[in-house]
This record gives sequence, structure tokens and C-alpha cells, in this order.
Amino acid sequence: MRRLLTDAARTLAPPTGDRHGPLPPLLLTLTVVTGLVDAVSYLGLGHVFVANMTGNVVFLGFALAGAPSLSALASVVALAAFLLGALAGGRLGGRYAANRGRLLTATTGAQTLLVAVTVAVTAATDGEVTTAVKYTLIMALGLAMGLQNAVARRLAVPDLTTTVLTLTLTGLAADSVPGPDAAPRQGRRILSVLAMLVGALVGAALLLHGHLVLVLGLALLLLALTTAVTRRLSATGAPWTRPPS
Repeated sequence: MRRLLTDAARTLAPPTGDRHGPLPPLLLTLTVVTGLVDAVSYLGLGHVFVANMTGNVVFLGFALAGAPSLSALASVVALAAFLLGALAGGRLGGRYAANRGRLLTATTGAQTLLVAVTVAVTAATDGEVTTAVKYTLIMALGLAMGLQNAVARRLAVPDLTTTVLTLTLTGLAADSVPGPDAAPRQGRRILSVLAMLVGALVGAALLLHGHLVLVLGLALLLLALTTAVTRRLSATGAPWTRPPS
């Protein structure tokens, strides 16, 4: 238990000289954003995911089989937007390959703009989700999440993918060996799961009371803060900004 708590503490407040610097808490913040965004897409846009592509592919199969309350078109649009976002993330990864801080700043800056579009669109319709609003949100959020996923992969911080928890949960169970040989980063893995859970819980609670704009606004705020903090911390050219060897 002590080892788990120590790992969790080091994830939330990395010690000086940590090779990933402030990236772990920043990526945990993006994991919260993922929970918020998927709450919006699943509960507010007709049972479609914009970050969880495994679920989205399954939904597409269900929709093609004729399952009610599912839209094949929505799933296809979400998949296409996510892939375009991932493509853009790959390009950013190449452009900022030498500086992980600048890479994350550029990524969250772009995400901030995309989510700002969704806030503006939903605010203009007073939270009413028309067909046009639905597909605008799916495209903008899908792009943002594809971008985030690709860049999190490029940042290569262990157990912090920000959008996928299957391997994280598998690691929690499969590597739970007691004693001195216990697997590292169990505390970080638990925090990652909790971050997603908190985002989904808060997003769902607000959406069920009709606060779609507020959920998107919260995601926008977290992204803007992440961008500002990352930009400031990476300006020094600290060792953590360099790619991991």
C-alpha cells in the first residue's frame, strides 16, 4: 500500500529531476477531459463515442445489424474525425519531435480551439442538439480526441494514454504481485482510471440536468489551463522536454 501511495504522489507531484517532469499530472488532466467529452458524445449525441474508438467500432457493428438507438452514420463520422485528428497529431509529433513541451502545448492549443467551437455552437442554440449541431460536435470533438491520442502516444509517458484504459486495467490486475517484485506505477494506473471516472461522472451529472454547454465549457477550461501551464513550464528547455531515450 505504501508503494502504491508513493507512486500516486509522485504522479501528481513529480519530484525534481523526474524524466517526464510535469507530464504525468498534465496527462491526467487530459484524461479527465476525455471522460467529459465521451459523456457528451454518448449521452448527448445519440450513443456514439468520440474518444473510445473500440466502443465506437462495436457500436457501428450494432448499428449496421439494425440495433435501435444507434446511428451508423454518426459512428462513421466519429471514426473519420478521430483518424483525421490522429493524422494531424502524427504531423505535430514530427514537427515538434525534439521538444515534448512544445508538442503538448501545440496539441492542447488546437484542442482548445476545437472545443471552443463546440461551446460557441451549443451556446448559440441554447443547448438544443439539432442534426447540424450533433454532427458539428462529433466532428470537432473527434478531431480533438484523435489529436490527443496520437500525441499522448508520442509523449510516451507510461500508463497515461489519456483515452484508453483497457491495458491500464489489465496491468492493474495482471501485475498485482505482492512483495518487492510488485509491478511499478500501480498508483499511476489507479489515478488514470479515477481521472476518467471523475470526468465521466461530472459530465453525466451535468448533462442529465441539461447543462451541455457547461460540460463543454469545463472541458474547454481544463484544456486552456493545460495549454498555459505547459507553455510556461516548457519555456525553460528542461530535460523532461527532450524525447525519452
